[in-house]
Amino acid sequence: MFRELGQMLLLLGATLKALPQAFRRIRAIGEQLFEIGNASLFMACMLSFFIGGVLSLQAGSVLVQRGLGTQLGGLVGLSMCKELAPVMMAILIAGRIGSAMAAELGSMCAYQEVDALRTLNINPVHYLVLPRIVAITIALPCLAVFSNLVGWMGGALIAAYNQDIGVETSTFFANLRDVVRTRDVIHGLLKALAFAVVIGTVSCQQGLATIGGPRGVGRSVTKAVVNSIVLILILDYVITRVLLPFDK
Repeated sequence: MFRELGQMLLLLGATLKALPQAFRRIRAIGEQLFEIGNASLFMACMLSFFIGGVLSLQAGSVLVQRGLGTQLGGLVGLSMCKELAPVMMAILIAGRIGSAMAAELGSMCAYQEVDALRTLNINPVHYLVLPRIVAITIALPCLAVFSNLVGWMGGALIAAYNQDIGVETSTFFANLRDVVRTRDVIHGLLKALAFAVVIGTVSCQQGLATIGGPRGVGRSVTKAVVNSIVLILILDYVITRVLLPFDK
């Protein structure tokens, strides 16, 4: 475990050191952005809509029973922007994109394509890792913004059209505007940014560390997804604890 953590930190350090080279890899970054962002957008919107709807469904009836139905918008808004949107988008991207990164790089290692790059004096970090980490770092916060908007809309629609809740859309969004502040949205975007770096680093490290042919590729993909999700949840607590004093 500590060896893998060390390898991840070394890979992240090498990627940060190579960051000025990103302008030479604009095309590769654009291709990764399309795969990570555009191709995942529909799935992200579907997930976010129903998360917002479930939040309204679960919390709305309880709040209405206690005469606090008008506070539903703020509850859904804060829950989405500070917690659910960044975490759920990160888990979605870890499962969909992180696994693909690990599989692609793992296959290249299994077929000695990475060794061929080194033979040609091409740095694998510059050529393979940098575009992926830069792209996922840009795409995940953008997906979190879309997730917020769609989740709020889903929560408002369920609140308005469910007979047990009956909170009008105007009331829902008025309370959301009163409760949700700009720093709350930034709080969630900082989480999404940190999660993106973790997913990209873990997936690329597991892919480049692949040994043992096709079976090794399968192990790398599994470890990349599991390790990413575990680190996302740990980092979620750490970031929340660090930013908590700024929310007061």
